[in-house]
Amino acid sequence: MTAPWADWNHILKLDPDKDLPDGVTYGDLLATGTDAVEIGGTMGMTEENMAAVIEACAEHEVPLYQEPSDPSVVVEDDALDGYLIPTVFNAGSPFWITGAHKEWVRIDGDLDWDRTWTEAYIVMNPEADVATLTEADCDISAEDVASYATVAERMFGQEIVYVEYSGTYGDVDVVEAASNAVSESTLFYGGGIHDYDSAHRMAAHADVIVVGNLAHDEGVDAVRETVEAANDA
Repeated sequence: MTAPWADWNHILKLDPDKDLPDGVTYGDLLATGTDAVEIGGTMGMTEENMAAVIEACAEHEVPLYQEPSDPSVVVEDDALDGYLIPTVFNAGSPFWITGAHKEWVRIDGDLDWDRTWTEAYIVMNPEADVATLTEADCDISAEDVASYATVAERMFGQEIVYVEYSGTYGDVDVVEAASNAVSESTLFYGGGIHDYDSAHRMAAHADVIVVGNLAHDEGVDAVRETVEAANDA
């Protein structure tokens, strides 16, 4: 069966712990042409604030996914098209590779596996909350990133490899190396995309770009530019 993200170019990632700009609604952001919405974040996540954003987005005709950072914040809602679960391949703590996932299965053994996929994260910004939380080793080369991507695809069968710079714009050479390393996995890129040009540069190598902070900081027009760039690449 074809993966849901096979035809995506752009994901809008919404953080329940962050506000939207004045006058901007979730409906406005979902109308930018993004291919899917991912709801998640690293800090300040609760089941309640996750559920509130899911409810606000559910009435719109855009595929909707939750990316829970912890089993305790998972929301069971038929409005969701599925769950995208990070597993951080360069994490210093094994909890963020398989430990959190084991806990989720232990707590709720009846997971909807038909709607649950993992994302093989390679975290690259040492200043990001996700790097601190997972104790990620971010001092790695483009060759290292390519090797992680190969391991994710070839050894672990990961359908998504996600190069994550989280809050800062990444190294295009690193993203290109990851792209060259995978042949079947879909490459996601996230971090620091702020306009058409920055989106287009990364979309030339990544299959899907993920735009998050821009929605909370700048709003609709800025997000729409990145959608156009992703589709043009």
